Amino acid sequence: MLQTLAIFFFATLIRATFGFGDALIAMPLLSLSLGVKMATPLFALVATSSALAIFVSTWSAIDFKAARQLFIASLIGIPIGLLLLKIVPESLVLRILGGFLVLFGLYRLIGAKLPDLKSPLWGYLFGFIAGVLGGAYNTNGPPIITYATLRRWPPEQFRATLQGYFFPTGLAIAASHGLSGLWTLQIFQLYLAALPAVLSATFIGSKIHQKLSPKRFERLLFLLLIVLGVRLAV
Repeated sequence: MLQTLAIFFFATLIRATFGFGDALIAMPLLSLSLGVKMATPLFALVATSSALAIFVSTWSAIDFKAARQLFIASLIGIPIGLLLLKIVPESLVLRILGGFLVLFGLYRLIGAKLPDLKSPLWGYLFGFIAGVLGGAYNTNGPPIITYATLRRWPPEQFRATLQGYFFPTGLAIAASHGLSGLWTLQIFQLYLAALPAVLSATFIGSKIHQKLSPKRFERLLFLLLIVLGVRLAV
């Protein structure tokens, strides 16, 4: 139990600070300790709760139009992702995604310029790709993070708008787990036990986020992308 709470605390702390990253940290560790069948629906409930907490506290900074575009496009891409799952090996896609995140993070850390995505219509393309990857391999985060970075959103808008996308997406995923019969009494007991750790980590992470200057936030963001990219690749 203590190990599970510690995993959720650390993963939520990362999410509350940067707006993402909890899944790639928590899921491998939870799967080892609880098993995938229990870890998947439990993490979905916890992640949706942390997203809701950040969503409510950063309401005014959310770009709702961008979040809506990403969400709608993702819904279109999810069924195609389910078909992709049957055709392309998961290991190949995850290595490509991981390599992309590592190169993207390194490229930005050395100060190289990337194109600015001026038009919000790009959100439909990145949201669609996120839906395809999410439907196939539950990895919808990288395209969304890339899009937010290329839009040059300031830290507060970056973190808040991500929750405007991840909260409804996570809600849909959690509901699908319930409809599929994956929810059990033990999962809800663990979920309720984890809530204090999740809420405290959300509070602490929000305070850390407020103290980060835009420049430092950006550097730490790209370092986190590199770490998560390596995690995906291996």
